[in-house]
Amino acid sequence: MILVLGGTAEARALAALLVDDGLVVVSSLAGRVTRPRLPVGEVRVGGFGGVDGLSAYLQANSVMAVVDATHPFAARISANAVAACSRTGVPLLRLARPGWESDPDADHWHWVATNEEAAVLTAALGVRPFLTVGRQGLAAYAGPLAEHEALVRVVDPPEIALPSWWTLLTERGPYDLEGERARMEGHRADVLVTKDSGGRWTYPKLAAAGALGLAVVVVRRPPSPAWVSVVERPGDAAAWVRATAAG
Repeated sequence: MILVLGGTAEARALAALLVDDGLVVVSSLAGRVTRPRLPVGEVRVGGFGGVDGLSAYLQANSVMAVVDATHPFAARISANAVAACSRTGVPLLRLARPGWESDPDADHWHWVATNEEAAVLTAALGVRPFLTVGRQGLAAYAGPLAEHEALVRVVDPPEIALPSWWTLLTERGPYDLEGERARMEGHRADVLVTKDSGGRWTYPKLAAAGALGLAVVVVRRPPSPAWVSVVERPGDAAAWVRATAAG
């Protein structure tokens, strides 16, 4: 059995390739999104119970290989996968979409290490920010941006109370350039705040911000462990799985 971690588009594409190969695939979703897009094959939802729980799952289900195709900022499950695979000897691959650091405009963006740093910098750069950092990171912005007129976009409503004068959008991508530009102009945004999630589905916001001359703040993604191989395309991950299963 092959375990694919993650509810990303890359994870769904990989599951489809592996199922087409006739492999038994289980895709594990964290369960943090109310209406996730489901991959083909078997699906499990919810955590494993930390490193111990994941290690036990790998052994109990005779998992041949694990592909960590979670979101680039899903640091906890990625760390647990590294620890559990190291403990059990199960091969591990990281499938991660390319980041935006090679974008032609990336040198003009403000790169930071954390949401906390992004919040402080954003407060100094403008007064009407457009926050696209996901609901789990919003707590870091509520204090520094308490007096700002923020537009916040998330897939599911946040679990924390936001300032009443903030505007909340619950939307799911993909997005297009025209729509993103209209959102920013309608809000009169002066700063875009995002994470280096990478990919094309949400990239139009960066193109729109550039066209409108907005300041852009980008939170860097956490690095992958040095010993874990990383590929960027589902096809390459599928080839790795085939070779691992055959070996």
